[in-house]
Amino acid sequence: MKAAPSPDLDLCLQLDDVAVPTEHRKVLRPSQLKKWVKYALVPQAAGRPSGKNAQTTEITVRVVGLAEGRQLNRQFRGQNHPTNVLTFDFGSPHGLSADLVLCAPVVQREAVAQGKSLKAHYAHLLIHGTLHAQGYEHDTCAQDAEEMEALEMLLMLSLGFDNPYQD
Repeated sequence: MKAAPSPDLDLCLQLDDVAVPTEHRKVLRPSQLKKWVKYALVPQAAGRPSGKNAQTTEITVRVVGLAEGRQLNRQFRGQNHPTNVLTFDFGSPHGLSADLVLCAPVVQREAVAQGKSLKAHYAHLLIHGTLHAQGYEHDTCAQDAEEMEALEMLLMLSLGFDNPYQD
């Protein structure tokens, strides 16, 4: 049996010039982000769309500060606080097309609180957001959450990182 070909990935990185510190910029190299996102493009399973089966995969990663993170979370999720990652799936009929918005100060705070490196936390959040773009959810039922978390753990371990849900 032949392995599925690696998908072509058009990745665009946008960094808020003011809100993204130098230490974040060192972690957020386009080649590194592309590797993490490609790992999260999973074969079609359980009726979900698939990054690997898509004709094209276009993902924009935007890293923002607290003000923009709060504004986007309020506008699109009705929550008046910044969150770590937001996924905007555009449902393209020609492939996977999504924006992933990460809030640098929230990512920093969570990494410190969880005793993780900034690199490991960004990798996890990019994998998490890319899975959301492919239809994976964790808010609707416990079984979906368990499936998504198990996949995230597998992908992170495959990339050489620790289990992101380990206490």
